[in-house]
Amino acid sequence: MPLERIHRISGTGLPIRGENIDTDRIIPARFLKSVSFDGLETHLFEDDCREADGREPNSHPASNPAFFGATVMLVNENFGCGSSREHAPQAIRRRGIRAIVGESFSEIFFGNSVALGMPCVSAAPETMQALMTAVENEPSTELVVDLDVMTVHSNWATYPITLPAPARDAFLSGTWDATGLLLADFEQVRAVADRLPYVSGW
Repeated sequence: MPLERIHRISGTGLPIRGENIDTDRIIPARFLKSVSFDGLETHLFEDDCREADGREPNSHPASNPAFFGATVMLVNENFGCGSSREHAPQAIRRRGIRAIVGESFSEIFFGNSVALGMPCVSAAPETMQALMTAVENEPSTELVVDLDVMTVHSNWATYPITLPAPARDAFLSGTWDATGLLLADFEQVRAVADRLPYVSGW
């Protein structure tokens, strides 16, 4: 299986305003009973959506049809804080999001996202304000997250982004995909397993 090298992510945006949005808001704990991650995307921001939509239908971006099909999420400071549940990035990724642009991210959420091949790149607060406003005003706005040149580009402007070098290198080389790496050298993995008595049974 060839490794997936991630250089550019493009598509429309999903703006989620608010600082310190924790993992329990991203995917409430009552939906974590399954042994798999299947279907988590249907409960993304469920409580936030219910509260917002109770005041005005479809007022939360995650439940607004205008933002369905988005591939780039836009967030503010310390996104993904709280408990370390990997279900949060799983729910986001399964919703169709391929990259997140934000002011900053929880370290554990960031690491779990890297393991899914979902870059979480950082941008200045004024950049996030400009991008969110643009997408809110025109949901069809095309966004391009470019890891080669480290920019995020909208229809009207280009802004710098940052990403720790090890994570960037992993996306560009495809080494973020631990399963893919094992399958790429499966004969070597099998040879090592055959030498281990607690695996081979001898």
